[in-house]
Amino acid sequence: MNFDFSEEQNALQELSSQIFEGSSSFDRVELIEKSEKKFDESLWNQLAEANLLGVAIPEEFGGLGFGLFELSILLEQHGRSVAPIPLLPTLAMGALPIIEFGSDEQKSQILPKVTSGQCILTGAFQEWGINNPFNTSLNAELIDSRWHLTGSKPAVPSAENADYFVVSAQTAEDQISLFLVTNPSKGITITSSPTTNRERHSQIDLEQTEAELLGDLGQGMHAMVWILERVHTAIAAVAVGCCAKATEMMAEYTSEREQFGRPLSHNQAVTQRAADCYIGTDAMRLVLWQAAWRLDAGYPAAEEVRSAKWWSAEIGQRVVHDVQHLHGGMGADIDYPVHRFFLWVKQLENMLGGGSFQLAELGKQIAVKAKAAAGV
Repeated sequence: MNFDFSEEQNALQELSSQIFEGSSSFDRVELIEKSEKKFDESLWNQLAEANLLGVAIPEEFGGLGFGLFELSILLEQHGRSVAPIPLLPTLAMGALPIIEFGSDEQKSQILPKVTSGQCILTGAFQEWGINNPFNTSLNAELIDSRWHLTGSKPAVPSAENADYFVVSAQTAEDQISLFLVTNPSKGITITSSPTTNRERHSQIDLEQTEAELLGDLGQGMHAMVWILERVHTAIAAVAVGCCAKATEMMAEYTSEREQFGRPLSHNQAVTQRAADCYIGTDAMRLVLWQAAWRLDAGYPAAEEVRSAKWWSAEIGQRVVHDVQHLHGGMGADIDYPVHRFFLWVKQLENMLGGGSFQLAELGKQIAVKAKAAAGV
């Protein structure tokens, strides 16, 4: 396991950093947030022109053909900018499942459009109440050789802008399958919901809405495990970017802000807390890379993925909380951009299960592994 970046990975990081830093200032983010669509189409098109939207899409569909590790590099840069674009939903929640489980026709129809920036995707994996993505609230019915879905899903990111939804639905008792829903379609109602970080999330209601099977019938349990491992890793990547940029802003602020005739950074309590932020962010990145690398290599990564999501939720929240505190009153000023990282990490923390949920699931996995090793 070697995490030294290759020449291609360094180029990817440099190019994505240049685009985000050059085209997504905090003033620009605030302006787009106040727009009707809350979507920076100009930035999206720039990423498409640089072929960065195709980072994890196979070359035969116009992409770069990289894996989850390289996608994580791109998503970290997105987290540093908190730009209002549907990068995580489109590439991690939508494109990856289509690449893995889609038919040749579905791939040929959708993936080139994703690469060119003409198609936005999302995944509806959140469930009502105690979130359990394996207990889907959608039911599928086969009518005249076509599948129709009925039910609702909460907190679907970028649903209003999406061209397709990837969803799971119950196709028989104790059986779920993956489906692809075209938006708009007959029977779809989308209701926007407020979010912590001002992104567009929505409830979607389906009433006998026609859908295409994605993958094999009854494959949903296996598919959801595969998808969630990658989505959790992608979420952790965005959180790392948020924490890294927030920590850099805190270091700059405490070095310039003077109190009692000297910079705040000369105060030992401040430097120790700042060091904790740096160490926490670096540790988040390391466990993220380990999870992404193992998934790309085809190794079991369930425990590593849970660890990465836990670190991004618990330690990520601690980092951005400390950053705000070290900014003093400026940290609470919504006209000052550092508060955005706190809001984004809080939103990401609770997406598809927060820290406590990840810890409980990790404990179950360790217990099962221990019993298997003991032959119980």
